[in-house]
Amino acid sequence: MSLVLDPAAQDLLFREARTANTFTDEPVTDEQMQAIYDLVKYGPTAFNQTPLRVTLVRSPEARERLVQHMAEGNQAKTASAPLVAILSADNEFHEELPALFPAFPQAKDVFFAERPVREGSALLNAALQAAYFIVGVRAAGLAAGPMTGFDAEGVRKEFLDDDHTPLMVVNIGKPGENASYPRAPRLAYDEVVTTV
Repeated sequence: MSLVLDPAAQDLLFREARTANTFTDEPVTDEQMQAIYDLVKYGPTAFNQTPLRVTLVRSPEARERLVQHMAEGNQAKTASAPLVAILSADNEFHEELPALFPAFPQAKDVFFAERPVREGSALLNAALQAAYFIVGVRAAGLAAGPMTGFDAEGVRKEFLDDDHTPLMVVNIGKPGENASYPRAPRLAYDEVVTTV
């Protein structure tokens, strides 16, 4: 094959990895989450911006508050997952650009002085980082259950502030019994790739 990555790692990260809907009760540790972040922080973004913010929902009280904002079909799995993360975009990410993009520290003011521009860039680049986060969860031997079925404004008010836009809620843990649906079809290369 043309890929350098070992086939077992390819399976772990992509082919065999699945969105999980049930989990075992094995805890997800802070050390695991630190290792995941220390891997995925290297994913590329525009101007090396890092707008993704991760809120780990660990306490029973916080979990109960979150479950109230989840769509009905997502409530039970969110209530029972070993760990839940709220992924959001920090719309004030530009304040860190002078340190994160030292090649052009003026980018903060040249490109991101206007709030609507920042929000658009934060949304796109935090979504990229969220995808890296899911792959990082898989790299840790865990399963991710990303969900966008929730009351975003309610989650923002309950857990974040006006400078953060909720992107998704991710259940994290070891997959449980009947954790995933059967693999759905994917588009073939020729249906997706055009050469010009």
